[in-house]
Amino acid sequence: MGYYRTDDTRKKKYRWLFPLLLGVVFGVILVMEVIPAFQQANSSRNSEPFHPNFERDSNIVNTSVQVDVSTQITEVVEEVTPAVVGVTNIQQAFDFREQDGMEAGTGSGVIYKVDGNRAYVVTNHHVVAGADMIEVVLYDGKAVPAELVGSDLFSDLAVLVMDADVVEKVIDIGSSGTVKVGEPAIAIGNPLGHMFSSTVTQGVISGTERTIPQDFDQDGRADWQAEVIQTDAAINPGNSGGALINIYGQLIGINSMKINQEAVEGIGFSIPIDYALPIMEELEEHGRITRPYIGVEIYSLDEIPQAEWKNTLRLPDEIEGGVYVWSVDPRSPADAAGIQRLDVITEVDGKPVMNMIDLRKILYQEKEIGDKITLVYYRNGEKQEAVITLSTQY
Repeated sequence: MGYYRTDDTRKKKYRWLFPLLLGVVFGVILVMEVIPAFQQANSSRNSEPFHPNFERDSNIVNTSVQVDVSTQITEVVEEVTPAVVGVTNIQQAFDFREQDGMEAGTGSGVIYKVDGNRAYVVTNHHVVAGADMIEVVLYDGKAVPAELVGSDLFSDLAVLVMDADVVEKVIDIGSSGTVKVGEPAIAIGNPLGHMFSSTVTQGVISGTERTIPQDFDQDGRADWQAEVIQTDAAINPGNSGGALINIYGQLIGINSMKINQEAVEGIGFSIPIDYALPIMEELEEHGRITRPYIGVEIYSLDEIPQAEWKNTLRLPDEIEGGVYVWSVDPRSPADAAGIQRLDVITEVDGKPVMNMIDLRKILYQEKEIGDKITLVYYRNGEKQEAVITLSTQY
């Protein structure tokens, strides 16, 4: 029996091909028609704002979103800023052809009191030192003349007076004695001059009761130790005399200085208001600070070789510090008490004196004119005592 294939067999073999081709054509038509319509509808839906509480219609209006960024700090700064001013130190030119004064420097100040038609501004002594004229620049840029009431080198404070009619705000006085390390601190002033007036920087109180040595005559020896508040709020040149305030907008310090070293950042200092206020009041009343006077030129023992302690001053071995007298003013309290050149003072009223800063702090911060003090001193190795009545230097 041979194998054969008829025409009916071929028809059965290719019968499935027609339905397949028909399905492919129908699929292509479906894709071409349905997908563009879906994309158009989806695009239209995405362009409309969505809100769960209303239905879409053609009358929807887009609205902008407003965010309230007001905080306690922004409100405090807005309130306090009018009380912080710029201070311009104007000095006469040395060239006789120059008729006008020259700006020798700028700083900041704080309006802290209004009495009648006079407004009082506190700033730093070094801001107004040597000034022939002084201008106060208000927060709105208006410059008004001011007069120097008084200035003090040791506290680095100065008080100015100006017309009260231009004053909008007097700062609230707080207390530096209650500040805590870590609490917020805000510095307001004019860094780098009046171009950046009313600049605000924020930080924290980094330390309290810090002491910073001061060398007034630039001889390489400390003449005083300033007691300051430390903060990391940025304090730059021109900020001097500006306000350090707490979170309630109260004045807690007068910005004074910063550590200006390349490797140091964020160490600024402010004169505590509790220390500054009595000095400000005395400057208002008298124009200067009168401190107790004993009439001696002194130097710290640690400034000379210890061999001289024994050979020249003949001090006992147990003496660890003190001040030696280099000269005595004639007819001074020290002269009247018998103090002589090369006497070494080691105690005042039972308190140890290790250097001249210790002695000045006792006299300037704890004693008053007219007080009697007891000095313990050594002369040629012999311990002695003298009672001195403090007076004032004229």
